Amino acid sequence: MIVVKAGGRVIKNSLQNLIDSIISYNGKLIFVHGGGDIVTEYSKRMGIEPIFVTSPEGIRSRYTTREELDVYVMAMALINKNIVTALNTRGKLAIGISGADAAIVKANRKKRIMIIDERGKKRIIDGGYTGKIYEVNANLLNSISNVFDYIILSPIAIDISEGTMLNVDGDQMAFSVASAIKADTLVILTDVKGVLQNGEIVKKISKDEAEEFAKKVGAGMNRKILMSSEAVKNGVKKVIISSGLEKDAINKALNGEGTVIE
Repeated sequence: MIVVKAGGRVIKNSLQNLIDSIISYNGKLIFVHGGGDIVTEYSKRMGIEPIFVTSPEGIRSRYTTREELDVYVMAMALINKNIVTALNTRGKLAIGISGADAAIVKANRKKRIMIIDERGKKRIIDGGYTGKIYEVNANLLNSISNVFDYIILSPIAIDISEGTMLNVDGDQMAFSVASAIKADTLVILTDVKGVLQNGEIVKKISKDEAEEFAKKVGAGMNRKILMSSEAVKNGVKKVIISSGLEKDAINKALNGEGTVIE
């Protein structure tokens, strides 16, 4: 089985192409979707100004307040059910869930996070309603996949101890799920064609080279490379980072487009 993850920008700009690509893939898959741009749009419509923070590593991410968590869950549910509806109306058997359903993905709420403030200084603030995944129920995911063609998974986890849902990073969700089920392939679909070096796509990176390559790229991509290496070490056969903005992006990635990490 493969796991495919598409980021929010891909979901917003190329959703129909993605749905066509899922259907054209000859096999079962778990599809993890983002949707940050859509969450931002809905938050603003509801009079909630989104807050973004930057980590010391230079990674910009959404800061999820209690108020915005509700909007996040709402928007992710809408994206999820739109994808499921499109697949089911075309004769496939798809189910849409979040990590909170049946406690499939458990996470701990981040109590404190370190950010770089507007003055460029490091500062520790309350973690809000974002989480770090610590457990994925692989047996349950495998059981569901025996019944359905596709599992469409929202990046929402459950914090058992605090009794709340949590916003979890879509990449973190995809890598955690792929590692838990020992996926044959994890495909990360982004708005770029792969890992770029001197304007050229790097076709292959070994898990042992990942740390060195990560130093040469931007904050978002370096994290993907490091997480890819970790996933391969944890049993995923290979990770492919490729563009999700093209027609049949999934099969193109599986057939050699993008960057392979193994």
